[in-house]
Amino acid sequence: MSGEGTGRVVAAVDPWASVVGQERAVGQLQAAAQRPAHAYLFVGPPGSGRRAAARTFAGELFATADPSGARRHRSLAATEQHPDLTVVERRGASIPVGDRENPEEGSARWVAQRAALSPVEGGYSVFVLLDFHLVRDAAPVLLKTLEEPPAQTVFVVVADEITPELVTIASRCVRVEFHGISREVLIAALVAEGADPTAAEAAAAGALGSMDRARLLINDPRYSLRRDTWAAVPERLDGTGATAAVVAAEMVALLDDAQAPLDEWHRREIDELATRVEVTGERGSGRREMDARHRREARRLRTDELRFGFTVLAERYRDRMVTGRDQAASIGAIRALLDAAESLERNPNEALMLQALMVRLGRAG
Repeated sequence: MSGEGTGRVVAAVDPWASVVGQERAVGQLQAAAQRPAHAYLFVGPPGSGRRAAARTFAGELFATADPSGARRHRSLAATEQHPDLTVVERRGASIPVGDRENPEEGSARWVAQRAALSPVEGGYSVFVLLDFHLVRDAAPVLLKTLEEPPAQTVFVVVADEITPELVTIASRCVRVEFHGISREVLIAALVAEGADPTAAEAAAAGALGSMDRARLLINDPRYSLRRDTWAAVPERLDGTGATAAVVAAEMVALLDDAQAPLDEWHRREIDELATRVEVTGERGSGRREMDARHRREARRLRTDELRFGFTVLAERYRDRMVTGRDQAASIGAIRALLDAAESLERNPNEALMLQALMVRLGRAG
């Protein structure tokens, strides 16, 4: 997992190579690196390469300030190890405001305090603020810092969308748009990384425009089975609650199945951390932060898998409409799927949400 992941991509000959399919954003940031503004807002869907772009942009800023050490700056920024790069990850449901006297790490007040410090290596300090569409009550604190930015500090605010709380902050930033990556670009990227073209095409079809998800699916041998299981749902539903409950339970099991490769990746990360702690005896190893990130990544994967399943089902009902089979019922089924997709924003109970959906689909016929 890379792209929007945790910085495992090592700087290549082209420092922007890890940002796939975002030529306009890359061009904008390449130009900005010569004379950066104090704040940028990266807006777009998860998996579109925003985090990779943020750390690459930081590396270019460091390299511009110190050309003699450009290679080192880019390499450290690409792995998020540069002393002047601070990546702030959300730990709770939203961005905390922070205690006035002793703000917790990752809170808005903690960011404001850290941003006032001078760069370690004399160039820029870059703060990458992730998930700031969830800034909520912390927005005024961050706004004050953006309105009176410390010298040599550059903020990169990353958000899925511009929420009402983020509007004023957005007005203080240079906006950089990211978009879902096309199937063709995903396929080309996967093949360039060594994937079989047929497998790459299948993975790209279910990736929802995300390079992260495409890379996960390409190594998931059960992906095709899950896709076929979702596609068979309309023929299995008979309008009864009992059948709806059985099918819903099977769909929850599919989510668990989809999470297995990610769980294995997380286990390797935990083992690597434990080995490092054993060798170095370091304190404050970051296990708590790693566990919180793992939970967020698992939630994101399950949400993406549900959206994928809903997309497969919607395609089946659209096919029914094309063939002239009960168009009114198919339209009702598609509306039910849209409602279910919208409900994912509220983090529903998966089993109950799927049971309700299967009942509606069964009634649609």
